[in-house]
Amino acid sequence: MVLKSGLRLLCLAFVVPAMALALASGAPAKDKKARKVEEANSIRAAVERGDLLPLPHILALAQARVKGEVLKIELEQDDGVLSYEVKILTKKGRVREVELDARTGALIKIEDD
Repeated sequence: MVLKSGLRLLCLAFVVPAMALALASGAPAKDKKARKVEEANSIRAAVERGDLLPLPHILALAQARVKGEVLKIELEQDDGVLSYEVKILTKKGRVREVELDARTGALIKIEDD
């Protein structure tokens, strides 16, 4: 899903399981556009249910930790934990990655990218 200012939200947590299910069932793979629509709908539903924090809230939390221009946002799942990885370009030219828990907004880590 492409957001304002060219931000991209990659939703591996939703795409990979759907692709695995499609392959296992022998169903033909959906085209890229259909997968992106399905992915966006899954994320929207999760936000509406309160399972994920909305993107504006995540952006505010990340930028409170690291000041700068947001370059990229990814929604990932590692060991069953959904997290947002927000890449930010600081005024000094460093790219920092802020990782936040997608459900609570708790800081997981900040590192140089």
